[in-house]
Amino acid sequence: MGIFDSILGRSKPPPADLDVLFAVPQAVISLQTQGFTPTGSGSVCFRDVEGTADDQVMAEAEQLITSSVGSTVTRSEDRFGFHWLTVTRADGDISGLVTDLHAVNSSLVDAGFGSSLLCSTVVFTTPAGKPYGLVYLYKQGTFYPFAPDTGERRDNAVELQTRGLIADDVPVEPDLSKWLAIWGAPGLG
Repeated sequence: MGIFDSILGRSKPPPADLDVLFAVPQAVISLQTQGFTPTGSGSVCFRDVEGTADDQVMAEAEQLITSSVGSTVTRSEDRFGFHWLTVTRADGDISGLVTDLHAVNSSLVDAGFGSSLLCSTVVFTTPAGKPYGLVYLYKQGTFYPFAPDTGERRDNAVELQTRGLIADDVPVEPDLSKWLAIWGAPGLG
């Protein structure tokens, strides 16, 4: 942080701790006790950078992940222009899925594209059979639950209930205004 940032009251957020993703398997156990079922799928959301440098990084990450037996990778773009790299583990191995998502995030950070990372998700189904996501906010270093409902509405009761379930397992974002609706995220809509 420079002198002008200090004078103007700007602060630089600390870099996110990607290793906190490795706490997700414990949160999965907490969610499973209440009937939530992991789908074996998760995604990394990022802004595409002009040029081909980030495309090369993503291709290398895809190659690394698909070298794992039973892992598939797909790329997509949502209606807001954000890019998603989705990893699916046929065996439903959450620890392996988290490792794969960490590899994608780390690859982008190591190549200098950390500022383009937005979030990572791990997808579940609720006891009622609806989609549910545990979302990691890269820039905050925290998680929040996202329970989409029909018509681009959210099931706030499920989100608040599960916040309490996972609070001892992962750092939960305390500011509810940062619990963003990620409409169109792979597996969640």
